[in-house]
Amino acid sequence: MTVAAPSRPTQVERRARVAVAVLFFTNGALFANLLPRFPQIKADLGLGNAAYGVAVVAFPMGAIVAGLAAGVAVRRLGSARVAVAGTLLTAVGILVAGTAGSVAMFAGALLLAGAMDSLTDVAQNAHGLRVQRRYGRSIINSFHAIWSIGAVTGGSMAAAAIALDLSRAQHLAISAAVFVLAACAAWTFCLPESDDESTPEADADLGKAGRAERVLPGRRIAFVLASLVVIAMAGTLVEDAGNSWATLYLSESLHAPATLAAQGYVALVAAQFVGRILGDRLVERFGQRTVARSGGLITAVGMGLALAVPTVPGTVLGFAAAGFGVATLVPAAMHEADELPGLKRGSGLTVVSWLMRLGFLLSPPLVGLVADTAGLRVGLLVVPLAGVLVLLFAGVLSNRRA
Repeated sequence: MTVAAPSRPTQVERRARVAVAVLFFTNGALFANLLPRFPQIKADLGLGNAAYGVAVVAFPMGAIVAGLAAGVAVRRLGSARVAVAGTLLTAVGILVAGTAGSVAMFAGALLLAGAMDSLTDVAQNAHGLRVQRRYGRSIINSFHAIWSIGAVTGGSMAAAAIALDLSRAQHLAISAAVFVLAACAAWTFCLPESDDESTPEADADLGKAGRAERVLPGRRIAFVLASLVVIAMAGTLVEDAGNSWATLYLSESLHAPATLAAQGYVALVAAQFVGRILGDRLVERFGQRTVARSGGLITAVGMGLALAVPTVPGTVLGFAAAGFGVATLVPAAMHEADELPGLKRGSGLTVVSWLMRLGFLLSPPLVGLVADTAGLRVGLLVVPLAGVLVLLFAGVLSNRRA
């Protein structure tokens, strides 16, 4: 059977793609503006390491508490509206957290910011997938690449603010104003909410039009959804290993100098960005399943060899391989969950996004516990293990084009 080539995107769709990219950029940049301020906040509030650790866990806890409400909010209010409102409230939470005068206010503001960030995350991905369906080809990985650029930009803004001796209130107020205004401007170019595929009326139309033609049994839906959560969590486990442990492992276990020790994290993030830039083309050519399995293999072999034969250059390359390998996993799991027959639009995406965050919450204490018992080298086996899990569960991904 011959499949017709997708039509060229209209001007409305091209503008919507840029608008979604702006939403991803602002989401990446907002929290990244706060992270470099954490040491100063910790010192000003007189927090010990244990109290500080409990306080900052409020952000992922807020995301987990509010995450399941995202699907309902998107269906009732529209994905673009929720994404912009979530951006505004995330900015407020980050501003309050950065200027908090007490531990309770700091943790409470992080809880709010995390909750609103989870709503924004689901909504912007839902809208991005709407635009992707209009395009008729994979573009979701490019949005996640833009998020990475936003995170780097936010961290750089914070570094500049510290260098210029701006107060946290000044710095974070400027950040909030800039990115909220950008999100509001992007809203005007998003796809109209009146034909949002996430509304109840559109859900009914989609069911009639054929989305429910291949409704899966309940057990099969649960298995596929659980497998997609495993795939997404594998991506977050690898990301967190780079964020939390790469520099520590290179400096303490391999005795790398400070400047070189930082290259493990940089290599992972840079390779992940490259993987996301290339991801859409690879998915279009080979399909989600093949790309995910190849990434899982690259992650398992690359980091496995780095841990088996520990050297500084080999470990940096191992983290780079892991970053490249997991680049498309979270977008792939979100896309597949949003297309899962038998679920309302946005429900599968919400579940995957919600449970995926458990990886960020559970990974640091799990790796730390293993590291205290058997060494950080053993703890980092979580990275090749994540690659193996992707190889085992990637069969639920489709190899069809977007």
